[in-house]
Formats: sequence, C-alpha cells, structure tokens
Amino acid sequence: MDNNLSSEIAALRTQVFTLLVALIIVSGTVTVYLYRQASTLRKDIDQIEPQAKQIINAFNQNQKLMVNFVNSLVAYGQTHPEFRPVLLKYGITPPPAGTAAPAAPKK
Repeated sequence: MDNNLSSEIAALRTQVFTLLVALIIVSGTVTVYLYRQASTLRKDIDQIEPQAKQIINAFNQNQKLMVNFVNSLVAYGQTHPEFRPVLLKYGITPPPAGTAAPAAPKK
C-alpha cells in the first residue's frame, strides 16, 4: 500500500512539473507574440501619424466653412418648407419657426 501511494505521488509530481513547464512555455510564447504585435502596431502608428495630422489640420481649417454651409442649408430650409425633410434625413434639425439662430448638425 505504501509503495503504491509513493508511486502515485511521484507520478503526480511528474505531471505537475510537466504542466508547469508547459504553462511557462505557453505564457512565454503568448508574451513574445503580444510584444511583436505591439511593436508592429507602434511602427504602423508612427507611419500613419503624419497623414492623420494632415487630415485633422485640413478638417480644422475647413470646419468654419462646413458650419457656414450647414447654416445656409438651415436658412434655406426655413424659407422653403419642402426642403425640411431633406434636412431631417441628414440629421440637421432646423430651429422652430419662432427662432432666428440656425442649428448646427448633429454628430
């Protein structure tokens, strides 16, 4: 009985050791994979960043023109009620009939 119990304990120790080694290998592999992904994405971001900054700057420069265009659409919608469904379709809510200030588009 004692010999059988010690052989089972030895087998369990071997199995636990094997599982720990496998866990270390798998966790190391996942760590290396995630590190490579992070470094690849960092390089991609560094390459795309100048283009994104150009697009953001162009948007910021043209934002006033876009707001003026939307305001003129709202003003047109106030004088032409048949145009209001088009404004509503694109999320531009004209102010009620009593107000004079045009509304900005919804984001």
